[in-house]
This record gives sequence, structure tokens and C-alpha cells, in this order.
Amino acid sequence: MKNYSGMTDEMLALQYVEGDNRAFDELLTRNQQKLYNYIMFVVRDPELANDVFQDTFVKVITRLQEGKYTDSGKFSFWLTRIAHNIIMDSYRQQKSEHIIEPTDDNDLSNLRGEDLMDINRENEFVNAQVLNDVRNIMDALPAPQREVVYMRFYQELSFKEIAETTGVSINTSLGRMRYALINMRRMARQHGIQLSLEL
Repeated sequence: MKNYSGMTDEMLALQYVEGDNRAFDELLTRNQQKLYNYIMFVVRDPELANDVFQDTFVKVITRLQEGKYTDSGKFSFWLTRIAHNIIMDSYRQQKSEHIIEPTDDNDLSNLRGEDLMDINRENEFVNAQVLNDVRNIMDALPAPQREVVYMRFYQELSFKEIAETTGVSINTSLGRMRYALINMRRMARQHGIQLSLEL
């Protein structure tokens, strides 16, 4: 009897590739709640979140069986990236009319990360009320902006990790964060919410 609890996600994935279905069951059990929370936070729709979750694991199974996974030590990033791509596919046709979006020719390469914000992992939102207000405002952001805010503040990923996970450049990740902050501040003003973020 194999001790699956002692195996890493990467080891379980490779065991599944070799035909061990119980290894995949363990992999699913370990990752399903975290992945679903991420998807739900981005899409804000339980029905769509369930669809994306199921589509993600169908793609994971398919790619594992096709041998398209190599043990890089980043199974959770690989899983999140698949979910991200499915979410973005579902949002391609949906754009909000009143949200500022960067254009394709928007060049942020002349901006340094510290010019946009000097985010420090030790800095958190000033207090619980601000955090609650921020969460409510984030619900109104378009998915790409909401996703980068979630990954940065809730998963504490670096912009380099966000860029790798979402398949975009670091400048695009920084740009999405910049537009998210612009939109959040605008919505805060419109609704009379005082935001004081430690950025």
C-alpha cells in the first residue's frame, strides 16, 4: 500500500501518468478547495466556477495522459495557469463599458515597478474594514484585474510569478494592477468609501 500522503503533488502527477488512479484522487483532494476558491474569486459566479473547475481537471487529466507535464516543482502553478486560461477564454467576449482597460498598444515598459507601487509583503491593508471594503469593490473589477489583485494580495505572489502563471509579461501584470487600483479608487469615491491602502 503506497503512502500517498508522503508524496508531493509532482510525484502524484507522475504516478498518475504511470497508471495509478489513486494518485490522481489524492492530487484532486489536495488541490480542489484551493483551486475552486481561486476560480470563484475571479469569476464570482458559482455556476461558472463549477464549470471552470471541471474543465480545468478535464484538461489536467488530458495533459497528464498525453505526457504534457514534466516535474518542475510547480504543479500548483501549472494547475492555476490551466484554470486561468479557461477563465480568460470565457471572458474574451465580455468587457465592461465603464472600466478603464489598457489598449493593445499601451506600452508600460518605460515604467519601473516601483513607479507603479512599492508593494511590500509585510504591508497589509490598514485594517479589517478597509479589507472588507476592498473585497466588495474588487467584485466589480474585470476578471484580469481582479485576478492580479487576488494573486498579489491574497496568494502573495510576486509580479514575476503572476506573469508566469497568467502567461503575460511582467509589464502587463503591473499594468493590470495599476488599472485595478485606478478603478478601485474611482469606485471608492463614487460610493463614498474611504480606502487607505499600504502599497
